[in-house]
Amino acid sequence: MTANHSGKMVGMYVHQHWPYHRPYCARTWTDDDWRGYADGLHRLGYNTVLIWPVLETIPDPPTPSDVDSLQKHGRAIRMLQHEYGMRVFIALAPNVVPDDGEARKATFEKRHFFACDLRVNPADARAMRAMMERRRKLFEYLSAADGVCIIDSDPGGYVGSTNQEFVDLLVAHRRMFDSLRPGIEIVYWMHAGWLGYNRFYETGMLTFSTDEENLDCLSRLIEADPAPWGLANGLPLAEKLGIADRVISYNYGRIEGEPSFPLTNFGGDSAYEGGAAPGPRGVMGNAQTHCVQLPNTFAFARGAQGRPVAEEDYVAFADQLLPGRGKLIVEGWAALSGDDSARMRSAAADVRHAVSGELPTGPLKGLLFGDPRRFLSDLAMQLDMRAAYCDLKNPDLAPTRERVARFAETAAAWQAQHGYENSWWWPDLDATLRRIGSPDVNAVLDTQMNPWQAPERFETTAYDYVAKCLREAESFTPRLLAALRTAARDAG
Repeated sequence: MTANHSGKMVGMYVHQHWPYHRPYCARTWTDDDWRGYADGLHRLGYNTVLIWPVLETIPDPPTPSDVDSLQKHGRAIRMLQHEYGMRVFIALAPNVVPDDGEARKATFEKRHFFACDLRVNPADARAMRAMMERRRKLFEYLSAADGVCIIDSDPGGYVGSTNQEFVDLLVAHRRMFDSLRPGIEIVYWMHAGWLGYNRFYETGMLTFSTDEENLDCLSRLIEADPAPWGLANGLPLAEKLGIADRVISYNYGRIEGEPSFPLTNFGGDSAYEGGAAPGPRGVMGNAQTHCVQLPNTFAFARGAQGRPVAEEDYVAFADQLLPGRGKLIVEGWAALSGDDSARMRSAAADVRHAVSGELPTGPLKGLLFGDPRRFLSDLAMQLDMRAAYCDLKNPDLAPTRERVARFAETAAAWQAQHGYENSWWWPDLDATLRRIGSPDVNAVLDTQMNPWQAPERFETTAYDYVAKCLREAESFTPRLLAALRTAARDAG
């Protein structure tokens, strides 16, 4: 298929930061998984894919698992372009490299980012040359990509670094990409801001760059002109500087936030409105656990296309996954998004009954990653867990041993299925679990960092404090589940 890049982008970000099981974590996807997902996205109207292949944690020289990943991502890029006519971008942190010794302790699929990440000082010319040479070798596998989106933060940054050093860093990437294949676009992904995130490492509290600071950075980028280049976000500032035509809107978190304990999102207007608010060049959505975020993936695309997304549209979408099962699936999604535990358990029973029957697949079967029974079983397990959670958080019911145990068991069963281990953010989770009155549970909850709040103290530096908190977050969910099992034994 010949790529047609004349229309506005409707994109999906394939985020791969956290290691967990296939097919939930995109690091684990096979060639067939990639092709099936691409086919489903294409049928929904997506025409762009942004991939984070987590190059920042690959040691030099790469392990065999890293080489396998690089080769696989190279094949995915070419497949997306040649078979589906899609644009493909690579996501990249600005100045992160691994501690090679730590990185080699795990395969690419199992490697935790914050167990091995280091920051390179952009003012250190020798260190910068070493980083660029390391990255050049990695991008030899990925040089067919249409562009590279370099984010200014999260992860990235360096205490005391300046906007000019960040722009110089982008220019260094321009030279490196040109040495591989001229024409690779650099997209400056404006997020927290280079100066804002640098302050995070100075103070331990996150604040974003000011508009004045961001305008200064953009003005320096315009002067450097590392063409071809674009901009993700920052439309109001781009309009002031006359570069609005370069902007893609990355409407982050509308399909799924991250880090997120895997749970299907359904209902509300967030995904639809996110898709319906493109920049001049288009719009990008994101997901972390793509195989469970199908309804919002659909809603985002409908918003981008200006098409309706009523209940009957969701049913029609689900029928294209599993013909004849649309109403059953949508009832499960709707129950999951509510607070009625009885409805959830009824929906779970109906879904499990369907698992035992014949399951012919529809035209969107690629979104099922080769296993329709897994898709339905996942939905039932999520319903079990949320039903138990709704009972536990009910203010009219005491958090008895039975209720704590039921939530611990169902959450552990679902976690064992997907394997996610990082932070677990639900709006009312902290308050609900503290009702149990378990010192073990509270101790784990106390380890969750609130980046918007200044720490009371840190033992060495703010950077070390932030790094320690991020590293500890990598194991938050298993620690919390273990504490809940202990609490279930001790509860009254």
